[in-house]
Amino acid sequence: MWFLPPRAGSAGASWKRNAMAFVAGQALAAAGLLAAPVASAQNYVGPGVTKTEILIGNSAPYSGPVSALASTMKAAAAYFRKVNEEGGINGRRIRFISYDDGYNPASAVDQTRKLVESDGVSLVFGSLGTPTNTAIQRYLNQKKVPQLFVMTGAARFHEPRTYPWSMGWAMPLKLEGKAASSYLRSDPAGKTVAILYQNDDFGRDFISGLKEAMGERWSSVVAQASYEVGAPAVDSELIQLKASGATSLVSITTPKYSAQVIRRVVELGWKPTILVPSSSASIGAVMRPAGVENATGVLSWGSAKDPDDAEWKDDPGVRTWRAFMDRYLPDGDRSDAQITTGYLLAQTLVATLRQSADDLSRKNIMEQANALRSVALDMLLPGITINTAQNDYAPLSQVQMQRFNGRTWERFGPILDLSSDSAR
Repeated sequence: MWFLPPRAGSAGASWKRNAMAFVAGQALAAAGLLAAPVASAQNYVGPGVTKTEILIGNSAPYSGPVSALASTMKAAAAYFRKVNEEGGINGRRIRFISYDDGYNPASAVDQTRKLVESDGVSLVFGSLGTPTNTAIQRYLNQKKVPQLFVMTGAARFHEPRTYPWSMGWAMPLKLEGKAASSYLRSDPAGKTVAILYQNDDFGRDFISGLKEAMGERWSSVVAQASYEVGAPAVDSELIQLKASGATSLVSITTPKYSAQVIRRVVELGWKPTILVPSSSASIGAVMRPAGVENATGVLSWGSAKDPDDAEWKDDPGVRTWRAFMDRYLPDGDRSDAQITTGYLLAQTLVATLRQSADDLSRKNIMEQANALRSVALDMLLPGITINTAQNDYAPLSQVQMQRFNGRTWERFGPILDLSSDSAR
């Protein structure tokens, strides 16, 4: 990991407390993305772009209640470092500046204004969290700065008519709700469901998709409880939900709380089938902290290969990922699904920038981001690709159900295309 601390006396002198900055990279050849011939790195010089450099900004929760997600950005930074070592984007290096917002919306606003108005970034990429991205969305759209591939599935980041300069990468939360429904609706009649959710767009959008997809089976939901971001624990909410006698628990929670839920449910002597979002399907950040014996049987869904799964031992894409980890992120926890997510996230941006060729204006970058067609990345499951369109800002909409067996995730059932009626 490389840091770019500011010069002494600069506006960023509090770097140790509130900022992290990276320069990083990797090429896409192994992912099957053929780069255009190296061009002359000329023609367009604009915000955040020179003849030799592309400046990209980000804010992420390196501290605070969801700091487990920060490994996503550390992996993205490492990928950019490899891109740079292999010649950059048509001769331009990526300079990646990432600040700590602590999952605090006010801090995210301050850091994003700094990225745009002081650092002069070309775009804001991959920022993590629903409340933090919501806080900066209107500002970036007014400034016409791309808010690209942000790590939240809230519906407002997949609405091109309302927010044309914002695009999520994480699966829309309404689609995650449909993924949960695909399992719950297959349960025998009489099964009952309890829901724990984060009291913001993250939780509410998920529930909206779940309710829509469950249809008449929504009557099986017998209890709901919410918690606020920053709450030290969710014990009282789980005690309330246990009293319902529900046989399934949908835990719409971020990694820290998902680990708490899995562990506490066992301590309470409650034995529901637990479902967690894809963002909590991390063995390193969730299952191990919860205790693998407690987490055995937990359900989720995913789009990426699990490098710990023996099925992928000789897979070319996983071998490429392992080589990347060996060289660029040797201390990274290979069981942390957020690292694989960061790797894929960075590949998606690099594909967009390569497709933009020498016109790296903000307008063209945004246009290319919504013109990605069947982009196959080496750590996505076979049959799953990245796709966008002018009226569809959801790059990822395909998943497969999976169950934690105490060591790894076991996939089952077909690939679900959640953007279609097939998941209903």
